[in-house]
This record gives sequence, C-alpha cells and structure tokens, in this order.
Amino acid sequence: MTAGLPENPYNPHAWVIGEPVIGAGTWIGAFTVIDGSGGLTIGRGCDISSGVQIYTHSSAMRCVSGREYPVVDRAPVSIGDRVFIGANAVVNMGVTIGDEAIVGAGAVVTSDVAPRTVVGGVPARVIGTVDLTEPAAPRTIRTA
Repeated sequence: MTAGLPENPYNPHAWVIGEPVIGAGTWIGAFTVIDGSGGLTIGRGCDISSGVQIYTHSSAMRCVSGREYPVVDRAPVSIGDRVFIGANAVVNMGVTIGDEAIVGAGAVVTSDVAPRTVVGGVPARVIGTVDLTEPAAPRTIRTA
C-alpha cells in the first residue's frame, strides 16, 4: 500500500474503489480516482491520464436535503476501447464514452460521448472528430 491508498494492479498512486472491469492494455496514471462503486467498465487499450476522476456515484441530493434524501445516487459509467482521457478530466456518473473518443484535459463530461468524437471544456462539448481513415499516416483530429 502506498500513501494510504488501497493496492491496485494499475498504478500505486491511483485510488481504485469498487470492482471496475478494466480491459487489457489500459493504462491508468497517478493521482486518479477510479470509482467503480456504481458500476464501471473501461475498455481495452485506453489511456486514463494523471489526475482523472471517474465517478459512478453522487451524494449531492443527500447533502443539500439535509440527509432527508437518504440515498447516495449511483449510475454506471461505460468507457469504450482505445479511449484517451486527458489529464484532470472528470467523468460523471451515468456517462457512456464511445470507442476511440478523446476527452480533452480538464474537461467535465456530463453526457454521453459518441465514438471517435473529441470533447473538451466545462461542461464537455464536441470540438472535433477522430479520423482513422489512413492508418499508415499519422492519425488526425479534425476540429469542429
């Protein structure tokens, strides 16, 4: 155990809770929060950059109601294959991110992201597409 974090097979400086399903070849950077408590699937070959936070729960309603709403809400997150999530991005509960999508650094993802779509900003919005039509050439990102 490093720095009081539970051990995980991905990065000794990441906090992984619950039982997320994480595909082969996925890399998880340091200082990440990977919350599998509400159901989390991360596909194969993803890069989850340092500082990313993926949440499958929210205690907001419980808090603001003075605990009259006694439930911690939970909804699963699904992240496709070969997805790149930039440093310090946040993925909120209930979101699906399609295959080969890119989430820009610092983005806050509050709704689904289509495959091969580039999103950025707060809240995250579409800013481009991923073009994989010429595999021998460098991959390109086309901005919206």
